[in-house]
Amino acid sequence: MIRITGAVDAAYTTIALASTAGNQGRFAAQSPWDPEQMRVLQEDYDFDTIPGLKAAVVGDVDSPVATLSQMSEAELQQTPFFQNWAKPQGLREGCITKFVHTPDRIGLMGCTTRATRAAISAEEQRFLALLSPHLRRASLIGDLLDQARVTANLYRQALDHLAVPVVLTGAHGTILHANGAAERMFSAQGPILSRNGVLQVQNPAVARALLEAIASAASADFLLGSRGIGLPVSALGQPPAVAYVLPLSEGTARAAFQPACAAVFVSTTTSSSPLPEAVLTTLFDLTPAEARVLLRIGSGLSASKSAVSLGIGENTLKTHLNRIFAKTGTRRQADLVKLVSDMGTPLAVQAQ
Repeated sequence: MIRITGAVDAAYTTIALASTAGNQGRFAAQSPWDPEQMRVLQEDYDFDTIPGLKAAVVGDVDSPVATLSQMSEAELQQTPFFQNWAKPQGLREGCITKFVHTPDRIGLMGCTTRATRAAISAEEQRFLALLSPHLRRASLIGDLLDQARVTANLYRQALDHLAVPVVLTGAHGTILHANGAAERMFSAQGPILSRNGVLQVQNPAVARALLEAIASAASADFLLGSRGIGLPVSALGQPPAVAYVLPLSEGTARAAFQPACAAVFVSTTTSSSPLPEAVLTTLFDLTPAEARVLLRIGSGLSASKSAVSLGIGENTLKTHLNRIFAKTGTRRQADLVKLVSDMGTPLAVQAQ
């Protein structure tokens, strides 16, 4: 958190987690700042009273929102939050990135700047957008480990005591170790499979994305990007199952698992499933707008009804469709319907 604060020339940085049913969050981590003021921030202010925060909460994942992109400096300075909390501490504006949005939880990273510096730049926002997928992976995998009550310094033999299926692989997906839960999935022929000693899933697009994520994880943690962060691995008609790829990098406790290059965790907890838009963005490198169009078309809506549903013109929708066809290797709207249907749960169920 301190390094992020320095990289964007901020006063402090926080990571907050909030329930989708509530209007306030709690700080899970932060760089140093006045603890009393941070207590006041959490207890006295919520999504509606902190300028710019609501826009980040309802906006797209991995899309930083700077306060001064939502209102003018004069408008910001007139708010009670600025007058009573930010101004007395010599603070100016914030930039908030939503890095997790599951059915039951939202994760936010916020950087707050001092009054003595310029407004948050587009370059700084791009930097925060690049960090977001890594925070999401760490958060979701951390949830799986917390549920199993396993410490960070676990060793290979501990994997067999996890209820969560875990597979350790080489750079090309070769299975080096699978715990008991994963072996049971192999025996049941899904949702993950062992084919000639290589980790596989039934859907070809997801299988390709999974192996690409593993290869990227083997090269370097930062190369993984959004790949491997919430891949839907269940076939049509199967219960929801989502895979997360964790690089087993040197210099950390994860190095205890080498020569394995990556650990693939499989969650069957529906609340851990990423939103359908995030799944499609991950699989096909779609923009959020393209993902929304694909979900509408893929659920069987016509182009005209999809445009009305999204509040865009038909020409704009056709532009999105052409890009979607190119990225997904399809040619017709019927192909997109089949593509979404073949994804199975959680994508197909949530898209309806």
